[in-house]
Amino acid sequence: MDESTPANENPKTASWLPPTTIELSLPDSEISLTPSFLAADDADKLLAELISDIAWEQRDIQLFGKTFKQPRLIAWHGDAGASYTYSGTRFEPRPWTKPLQRVRDAVSTSCKSPLNSVLLNLYRDGRDSMGMHADDEPELGPNPVIGSVSLGAERVLTLRHRYQKDQPSRRIPLPHGSLLVMRGPTQQYWKHGIAKQRRACAPRINLTFRHIVGLP
Repeated sequence: MDESTPANENPKTASWLPPTTIELSLPDSEISLTPSFLAADDADKLLAELISDIAWEQRDIQLFGKTFKQPRLIAWHGDAGASYTYSGTRFEPRPWTKPLQRVRDAVSTSCKSPLNSVLLNLYRDGRDSMGMHADDEPELGPNPVIGSVSLGAERVLTLRHRYQKDQPSRRIPLPHGSLLVMRGPTQQYWKHGIAKQRRACAPRINLTFRHIVGLP
């Protein structure tokens, strides 16, 4: 399957998935997509609440010895003690808001996995992006479950195998209100990211729920 082939071609349904969810056929991975996880009205309301109520911040990152602003706004919420470190930056969780709790509970039920924290990313327009990476930090333990809810403008998630260079990249459109779940060996073998785009683009929020290990 090359980049022009839809990622959900020839999908299969796993026994643990609800009937509206498809499992993507990628080697060395367990990835599923529920295109309409949230009803349109609920997704619209949640997007507006998060844009206005979350204390968004833009942090500095180090690349090739130079300091740059992250190309998006971020926030970290979770249970007490759910600290998280990535890209050399440590995050202490802000408390759960009621909207985040509601979505966390729904995602946890769908994933059949406990989730105690969430990284929020606000892509203000097409110039905001997320570099290729894997969610494989020690705090997440082996084979973490990542439940990713997308709100707002549809953006494309690129997936690239970390070791098999002959594996073509995959491109997965993430519509408003969708849920993408990555579990099993996915983070060991695949990197993912959101590329910049030239065309005009409305704001998008991504909520990546996860479980920090070692908490009560």
